[in-house]
Amino acid sequence: MADLDDLREGTDFTGAVARAGDFPLKGLAGQDWGMRARLSRVFDPADGKTVMLAFDHGYFQGPTSGLERLDRSIVPLVPQADALMCTRGALRTTIPATSGKGVVLRASGGPSVLGDLSQEDLAVSIDDAVRLDAAALAVQVFVGAENESRSVKNLTTLVDQGQAAGIPVLAVTAVGRDMVRDARYFRLATRITAELGAAFVKTYYVEEGFETVTSACPVPIIIAGGKKVEEREALRVASRAIQEGAAGVDMGRNVFQSEHPAAMLAAVRAVVHDGLTAEDAFDLYQQLSFERSEQLAR
Repeated sequence: MADLDDLREGTDFTGAVARAGDFPLKGLAGQDWGMRARLSRVFDPADGKTVMLAFDHGYFQGPTSGLERLDRSIVPLVPQADALMCTRGALRTTIPATSGKGVVLRASGGPSVLGDLSQEDLAVSIDDAVRLDAAALAVQVFVGAENESRSVKNLTTLVDQGQAAGIPVLAVTAVGRDMVRDARYFRLATRITAELGAAFVKTYYVEEGFETVTSACPVPIIIAGGKKVEEREALRVASRAIQEGAAGVDMGRNVFQSEHPAAMLAAVRAVVHDGLTAEDAFDLYQQLSFERSEQLAR
């Protein structure tokens, strides 16, 4: 029987209702608590931005440069990332369960680089995503490609399953070799995926009109790092994207293929979370690279 000897009457009933806090991500305040909790493991709640480390390339490229040994190239970088974008195979075999990072789990797949990438299907069940404690699920959407409708169906199926389980979906706007990469196309692709239920969208930065892409999309947009470029250029693109409304970056090759990956990831974080200019971030990259080289020389 409960101890009722010191049962006291409540007295704190008056005054304004304390707010639980405004959810920082555009368009997502009305989502279920579990959905918002998972998104808070991808985006830093302090500023609503994210630096995702992408290393899911092996699901269609195999052991590409920089990803030959995930235990050597990726695991040391994990502490600096806000979230990890990877496959379930890489997660189970390589990433420590104690890392505490939100996992954006690659959920689509099928063809390799030897085939037509737009022929993807869903490759992860929602039950396995729950077992892996995924913070979000990622699916490619090929707007304008031959298999556009197939990829849209993958997205909507995953959104339905994710809503039921409280797991948000990241739509990745894939661009074929023959497609025009301009603001008009990305406004179309990002808006379609958001309208179909994606909680956030990954797309490419474009020099002209990117702010129209972010403003026309009702959910957060993060930019893809894209192919490897010189570090100063990658930081310039990241800085421009954040200034023009992006909620973060999902960078892979421009980190793990850099000569100094940890220094590069730190510089990207400084751009996204601290508002450093591209030039100041590049100076930080050079400083950290020099310090690391000095350590190795001792």
